[in-house]
Amino acid sequence: MKTVNHWIGGKTVEGASGNYGPVTDPATGEVTTQVALASADEVDAAVRVAREAYQTWGQSSLAARTKVLFAYRALLDANRDAIAELITAEHGKVHSDALGEVARGLEIVELACGITTQLKGELSTSVSSRVDVAAIRQPLGVVAGITPFNFPAMVPMWMFPLAVACGNTFILKPSEKDPSAANKLAELASEAGLPDGVLNVVHGDKVAVDALLAHPGIAAVSFVGSTPIARHIHTTASANGKRVQALGGAKNHMLVLPDADLDAAADAAVSAAYGSAGERCMAISAVVAVGAIGDALVEKIRERAEKIKIGPGNDPASEMGPLITAAHRDKVASYVKGAADQGADVVLDGTGYTVDGFEKGHWIGLSLLDNVKTDSDAYRDEIFGPVLCVLRAETYEEGVALINASPFGNGTAIFTRDGGAARRFQLEIEAGMVGVNVPIPVPVGYHSFGGWKDSLFGDHHIYGNDGIHFYTRGKVVTTRWPDPSEGHIGVDLGFPRNH
Repeated sequence: MKTVNHWIGGKTVEGASGNYGPVTDPATGEVTTQVALASADEVDAAVRVAREAYQTWGQSSLAARTKVLFAYRALLDANRDAIAELITAEHGKVHSDALGEVARGLEIVELACGITTQLKGELSTSVSSRVDVAAIRQPLGVVAGITPFNFPAMVPMWMFPLAVACGNTFILKPSEKDPSAANKLAELASEAGLPDGVLNVVHGDKVAVDALLAHPGIAAVSFVGSTPIARHIHTTASANGKRVQALGGAKNHMLVLPDADLDAAADAAVSAAYGSAGERCMAISAVVAVGAIGDALVEKIRERAEKIKIGPGNDPASEMGPLITAAHRDKVASYVKGAADQGADVVLDGTGYTVDGFEKGHWIGLSLLDNVKTDSDAYRDEIFGPVLCVLRAETYEEGVALINASPFGNGTAIFTRDGGAARRFQLEIEAGMVGVNVPIPVPVGYHSFGGWKDSLFGDHHIYGNDGIHFYTRGKVVTTRWPDPSEGHIGVDLGFPRNH
């Protein structure tokens, strides 16, 4: 059986703990790989390697860093298909979706290639006689990233390219469910010329995570995952004196007004709710239909959803793949099965779905729940699967109030032809990312990604300017040099001589 080991100091390092976790092909249900699970001692060894590498990398020139990043971008581009194949084999998403994930990660690598302009400081001259003040940004040291299973290449690339571009060294702890993409990203970085120890991959479970959160040699931690874990990461790492950005879960709403193009809204709802099998924190999982359009909108969504082709991710005909594990599939199905008892109309029931020839895969079909109540489990919880809830509201104001009452505030969207309503929505809605006739408003790489409320813990969003600020710290330098013509000026007690 294939074993995925750690990547530390520019080379593969075999696991020493003796503990391994299974990696399953979601399309077949078969365990295809085992992944080494690091002990606290192995995490400590990786931190020591990263700290040693930082002594040189942290002092390297911007020109040297960007040279590596440009080469890395070229290698990632040339290896798109290979990375996507690893994602499909271990996560299950269709190949085209996996390619899209790599493309979105590349956006941040490209941002990192232009880090020279982002790290420019500020200078104020002659604030007093021959006194200048400069503001500069410097790297933190060793930083860590803990990433989820749903985007095993994209989310790591949201973190480490900016971190290393800023002069830090990085330890990545990817999901143990689909670990191979992370190793491939590290191998390509080494091939691009990234010095040994600058980017390290340590695989593991809670033991490794807790070791990272407690380690005194790590200055900052980035995390993407569920809200309960994000809250734990933020609380624990902050208590240990670390800077933290912890992105949590979501319940993203799409408000559809009576004047909206219902065909466009239905297309958007289907792609945003069921794309990536609903396993993404920016999925639309709740549509709020305003006024009398609800029945027509639900019917249009149903018609489109029934046409989605579900199958293995490596089949070009497949539009949606399986879920990551059988346990997760069963959990998602439980929400659908319990929805009717809690007052919802089950328009489409995707539970019990199988694919011929792949009966042991982690399959589930598309589910559509109508007239969902806000106190039901299917609405309150982040299901993280292909289940779309439709709620009804009489007015725009009622719809906005419903959305703002959610404890989550990751992303939201409005579909309307009315510019005034759209403007009100983007100002009144309590969410970090807003789409106007755009169902999944994920910002481009040079704008930051992040939510509000229980969707984000910490002060910084991820990537963009926020990401650069997170991976650096500011320093202000005030200087005064005597004019050479003054000669010796006696004892200077540090007070300004004139203004």
